Amino acid sequence: MIVAGVQPMGQRYVLLRLTHPQPLPSISPGQFVEVRVDHSPNTFLRRPISVHHVDEQHNELWLLVAVVGDGTRQMTSVSPGDVLNCLLPLGHGFTLPADSSTSTLLVGGGVGVAPLLFLGHRLCAQGVKPVFLLGARTASDLPEALLSHYQQLGTVLITTEDGTAGERGLVTQHSILTKQKFDIIYTCGPQPMMRAVARYAAEHQVECEVSLENKMACGLGACLCCVEKTTEGNVCVCKEGPVLNIKKLLWQN
Repeated sequence: MIVAGVQPMGQRYVLLRLTHPQPLPSISPGQFVEVRVDHSPNTFLRRPISVHHVDEQHNELWLLVAVVGDGTRQMTSVSPGDVLNCLLPLGHGFTLPADSSTSTLLVGGGVGVAPLLFLGHRLCAQGVKPVFLLGARTASDLPEALLSHYQQLGTVLITTEDGTAGERGLVTQHSILTKQKFDIIYTCGPQPMMRAVARYAAEHQVECEVSLENKMACGLGACLCCVEKTTEGNVCVCKEGPVLNIKKLLWQN
C-alpha cells in the first residue's frame, strides 16, 4: 500500500491514509489489516490494525494508529509516497441491520473507536442514523479533528474518566443508557469496557456485537495466539472474528 497521507490526531493517534494503483478489494466494517513494521529491530510480528474507513471515491484505506511503542512509532513515521506492506482484508466484520429503522448504538473506548467510523458510514448508507458513545480517560484523548469525522454521521456522546469532556465516568454510566432503548449495540475497546457493555446488553435483552482485540500475530488462524473460548469451542479471533456476537462468548458465565 502506498502512503497517501499522514495526519496526527492529537497526542495519541496518527491517521494513515493508504492507497494502491489497483482498486481496493471489498472490505467490511470490523475487518482489519496486518501491517509489517520495517526498521524496528524490536518488532518481529505484523501489527493488526482495524480498518478505520474506506474512501471508495479516492481509493483510500484509512488506519487510525495509537502510538504506544516502537512498532507503532515506526509504522507512523512514514511520509506520502512510502510503501507499507499490508495483508488485507482479514477477519469477519459487523453484521449490518436489515431494517433502516433499527436503533443502533456504537460504543468505543480508546483506539477502539477506530472501526466504528467505517461502520457508521455503512449504517448511514442504509438509512440508519447511528448514535456514537465514545469513552476516554481525558478530553485530549478525543481531539476535535477525530471527533469531527463521527459528528458528520450521527449523534456523538462522550464520557471521560476525569470529566474534562462530556459526562464524567465510564461509557456504561452515560445517561443515554437510561433514557433510550436501542435495538443493537456494537462495541470495540478495552476488554473490561466491552464486558461491561455486553453485561448491560444482556441484562436489557439488546443484541450486541463486540470487536475483540486479542493479540493477533498472523491474522490467518495459523499461530493460535488469539484463541478465544466460546459456546462453540475455541476459535481463532483473527479468522472467526474479530467481531463476535456476545451470545457466543462465555463472558456472562
